[in-house]
Amino acid sequence: MAESVYKVITLVGTSTESWEKAANAAVAKASKSIRDLRIAQIEDLDLQIENGQVKAYRAKVKVSFKYEDE
Repeated sequence: MAESVYKVITLVGTSTESWEKAANAAVAKASKSIRDLRIAQIEDLDLQIENGQVKAYRAKVKVSFKYEDE
């Protein structure tokens, strides 16, 4: 079996509705420019607050994809 190498990057997705939609937004956007996404891991969840109200949900997501030299 050939050895493989994967690259891991961190993305931050946002949503006005939920953390799940924030994470989905990050993965969906990354999939448009990165081939062969493999794993996504939620690293952190937080909220943006304005005037005492939740303005946005934010999900910090680590995604990995196969690293290619070509």
